[in-house]
Amino acid sequence: MPEKNNSKILDDIHPFMEKMLIEAYLNGKGYTPEDLKNLPQAEARQLMKDASTYASGKLAEVEVKAHLRQALHDAYSRE
Repeated sequence: MPEKNNSKILDDIHPFMEKMLIEAYLNGKGYTPEDLKNLPQAEARQLMKDASTYASGKLAEVEVKAHLRQALHDAYSRE
């Protein structure tokens, strides 16, 4: 049952985290989301593609860690 609660929490914060990670990636490249409007379309599209790939990887990492923590918690709470 706790795994379902963790999954619900991850689902609730997923869009927020994704947006923050995309913004962090863009900031690291010297841009804000608003700056993309002033770039050539191909460049803006590539930056967003790269930012989305970065965010997806980080979110997957967070999800794996959350599941691992839950599995460890469940394993040790049975003892």
